[in-house]
Amino acid sequence: MIQAKTIDGVLLRDMVVTGAALLEKNREAVDALNVFPVPDGDTGTNMSLTMTSATKEVSQKEYLNAGDAAAALAKGALRGARGNSGVITSQLYRGFSRALEGVDRITPMQFAQALKRGAETAYKAVMKPKEGTILTVARVIAEEAVKQAERAPEDYEALFRCILSTGETILQKTQQMLPALTQAGVVDAGGRGLLLIYMGYAACLRGEEIPTEKMEFAADGAAVFDDDHNAIGEIKFAYCTEFCVQNLYPDILEEDIDSFRRRLNRIGDCVLVVGDLSLVKVHVHTNEPGKALDYGLSLGELVNLKIENMLQQRRDNQAAAEEKAAEEPVKDYGMVAVSLGEGFNHIFADLLVDHIVEGGQTMNPSIEDLSAAIEKTRAKTVFVLPNNGNVILAAQQAAQLCEDKRVEVIPTKNVAMGIAAAVAFQPEQSVEENARHMDEAAQRVRTGTVTYAVRDSEVDQLHIKEGDIIGLYNGKIHTVGSNIHDVTRDLMREIITEDDELITVYYGKDTSPDDARSLTEELADMYGDCDVEMQMGGQPLYYYLVSVE
Repeated sequence: MIQAKTIDGVLLRDMVVTGAALLEKNREAVDALNVFPVPDGDTGTNMSLTMTSATKEVSQKEYLNAGDAAAALAKGALRGARGNSGVITSQLYRGFSRALEGVDRITPMQFAQALKRGAETAYKAVMKPKEGTILTVARVIAEEAVKQAERAPEDYEALFRCILSTGETILQKTQQMLPALTQAGVVDAGGRGLLLIYMGYAACLRGEEIPTEKMEFAADGAAVFDDDHNAIGEIKFAYCTEFCVQNLYPDILEEDIDSFRRRLNRIGDCVLVVGDLSLVKVHVHTNEPGKALDYGLSLGELVNLKIENMLQQRRDNQAAAEEKAAEEPVKDYGMVAVSLGEGFNHIFADLLVDHIVEGGQTMNPSIEDLSAAIEKTRAKTVFVLPNNGNVILAAQQAAQLCEDKRVEVIPTKNVAMGIAAAVAFQPEQSVEENARHMDEAAQRVRTGTVTYAVRDSEVDQLHIKEGDIIGLYNGKIHTVGSNIHDVTRDLMREIITEDDELITVYYGKDTSPDDARSLTEELADMYGDCDVEMQMGGQPLYYYLVSVE
């Protein structure tokens, strides 16, 4: 039973941390709800990484004001958003936080209205929103939550019963809203991920025990704090102070360790105090490291002391960055490409792409990753090649964040399209001409991919068993079999027309060069009017990516 009548900043943080933990705990199950039984379903992973970024930001300091905590959550979610599901999640928090600006403690009505504002913001961020997705789940939950709050303005228990029951009902309906979900027999993965987050909220408010995070441990068994000084915005506390307390005094109790943690929170932020009466590991950012050490000495002996001046670190880093930037002239044009696989990385480098962002299937880059690559590109105009349908929205959001240069996102859905776009770039042409010609070149490319099924499925009257080899063309499964070579060859029959001139076979990291060579030679015999080339792509999970022009 939820007793709280209002939610302050600390409780909101705890709710989101618990929601993120429940999502992470079930991440693989959400990934498995991919429409097709391919091994790169990554909705759960993208949403979880986005939530991790949000919780990291809101945990930088103790926000008592709910509106401030919500703003921090939105900032962190946007910085770490990955893939379409992650970007939409970040937009849900963006609208949620805007509705709570200036709010000290959130009432049930304000919470419901913030959910509604979040759903509206997420819809606006998507150019062509589809019903039957996470957007639908977020919208319906919010609409019903507002109605419930109007009936019982002070009852959080009733509100969350409504949120969870409405969420489960609309989630099940998504299976009938989109033909692809109906055919695959699954509900929307993003919607399931969102409902897990809300379930975590409710569990936190009800005081139910759910693991909040997985700790990392060093060889000595002490917890490791992942402290990225470069990710900190304004440095209010200059000294990163770490130490361990051992041989605690006999009269020290667990309550004393809790009191010690509170004292650290009063002199700094990013406080981590973990351990027990045998060993306590301490981390704090503070302007009074001496006090932190004195507080530790009141518990026992100090070992492994480390104090770093983060202001000086930042000055050194900025000076190095400015020195490097001064050495590089600003060009008219630059390119950023998303790539996954050693071979594709080399190909883009040969095509004079300025920065390559690692990512793609299974690990979409975040908005922050893409923004950083754009900012590092010393050019007045930067062309971005997302090279994955699930990265295009994140790239568009990243482009909006870059104010000091023009950014053109070419909507390439795979690396083959990205390569064609990069080849079409002409430095003597205008921005508009290049954008048009690069997009046209990308759209002329048709791509087939070959991978394996991760579960039993039935798609378009094809009976698929776990472990089967499957060939996809234009996002649809066309061929199924037990042999990689045969499935690839059969897939080519579906793709190649008499007007085609070039076939390029990119083989993955799990495919041997000899097998790729054998396939390439057979395709050359089958399609004598086409030039057939073989390239090492090095992509994971996909045995072959074959492009046809």
